[in-house]
Amino acid sequence: MDQKLQTLKDRIRDYGSLLVAYSGGVDSGLLAVVARQVLGEKTRCLLLASPLVPRTEIEEAVATAEHYGLDCTVFPFPIFEDPRFRGNPRDRCYHCRRRASAVLKEKAHEWGISAVADGANLSDLTEYRPGLIAADEAGIVHPFIEAGIGKDDIRAIARDLGLHFWAKPSQACLASRIPYGEEITTDRLLQIESAETILRSWGFPAVRVRTYRSMARIEVARDDLERIFARREDIVRELKNLGFSSISLDLEGYRTGSMDL
Repeated sequence: MDQKLQTLKDRIRDYGSLLVAYSGGVDSGLLAVVARQVLGEKTRCLLLASPLVPRTEIEEAVATAEHYGLDCTVFPFPIFEDPRFRGNPRDRCYHCRRRASAVLKEKAHEWGISAVADGANLSDLTEYRPGLIAADEAGIVHPFIEAGIGKDDIRAIARDLGLHFWAKPSQACLASRIPYGEEITTDRLLQIESAETILRSWGFPAVRVRTYRSMARIEVARDDLERIFARREDIVRELKNLGFSSISLDLEGYRTGSMDL
């Protein structure tokens, strides 16, 4: 880990100045903290705010940035202006990242920053990530990939550095809960956000509420399956109040990319 962290620092130092595409998650959080250590005030963070990101996540991301002395700007991201994204094709993430990358590059130019970086890592290369193609086309750099760092490495380095968010569960954008081909709307995203907020408040941090039209399919960690099933009556009541017509529990448990199959 020490060697990988040093390689990461060397790569960051080579950029001279860096704008981090920041979300407050473990990946971008570690990148921002290390970049701040290496480049000081030549590092800035930009958090793109939209209905794709739960409001609580934005609040936590800002609090984390303040805690670690990061220069973080929250900037509105009007992704719903893109009809291709709203149509939710299989390459949805490509269209989103293309627009996001354009905003990041524009702000970097405005602020006189030489490079824009994201938290992509080696583990992402084994999954379906069309957004990485858009980022590469825009010239976004991936310091973790360049340093040979994967997801487990990121958590280990963050833990060793004493960063409080090292074990934070992954939080993909809310659009990932909607099957390809079904339209993405702000109302659907708010419904999903509200359902997941309720379940997290009941002690289920790793949770996804996947939707199929008006139906909800809940994914939680396998160790939590029995515990969440015990609260089935509460869950049915609360989620039906949000407008879901039926609620099911995925017996395979939480896993990334379950809608990419």
